[in-house]
Amino acid sequence: MSEYPMPHNSIDLSGQVALVTGASSGLGWRFARVLAAAGASVAIAGRRESRLEELQALIAEEGGVCAPFVLDMTDSEAVLRVVGKVEDQLGPVTILVNNAGVPDAQMAMKMPMELIDRVLDTNVKGPFVLACEVARRLKANELPGRIVNIASVAANTYNGNGAALYSTSKAAVVRMTETLAIEWARFNINVNAISPGVFESEMSDGMIERMGDLASHFPRKRVGHPAQLDSTLLYLCSPASDCVTGSNIVVDDGQTPR
Repeated sequence: MSEYPMPHNSIDLSGQVALVTGASSGLGWRFARVLAAAGASVAIAGRRESRLEELQALIAEEGGVCAPFVLDMTDSEAVLRVVGKVEDQLGPVTILVNNAGVPDAQMAMKMPMELIDRVLDTNVKGPFVLACEVARRLKANELPGRIVNIASVAANTYNGNGAALYSTSKAAVVRMTETLAIEWARFNINVNAISPGVFESEMSDGMIERMGDLASHFPRKRVGHPAQLDSTLLYLCSPASDCVTGSNIVVDDGQTPR
């Protein structure tokens, strides 16, 4: 008799504690609500306190459990501290969604050093430090875990019109996912990535303002809605994906060439 039900496809996150970075807007805002709706207690982290409080109230209205944490991903010490703060308030973090990220939207030779540092610290260093701290605590507590890094289709494609460093940073996120998955598999910590195409968010709004109607260039003439990422997120965060680690799932509605 198999120990697995038929079908083995649970997305029940009851008893889990999820930490979502970049939760004050865009995809992170949606991710936090989705994980709470699936039963997880959700720690929302971001730079804008008022927005976090607004999201906390919304999740509470929807019947979820949520706690806000102001966090700047460029501050490594703050990144390390936030995991302990979440643990004190909600319990050990068993799900991490490394969603925080910033674009550069500039040609490489014109980028000031401050912007270079901010992009790499936010998109690569901060997520790496945070993943390591979450994994360290999971290992110490002998708990399984799920880490989902939000990369981008930009990791594999670049048209030369600006944002070379963003593309580089997201390629690093994909490779980070692959390497940490191998290193932490023995501890039952699954590490995967999602690479979205263009979805509705503050970041995409800025792209559209600079570049015009992007959707007209896509096969389906549309920009994705964050809700269309729900199933991928839940799959990677839930028991349904217990044998999946080191994967990068592209969700781009056919927007980018392969």
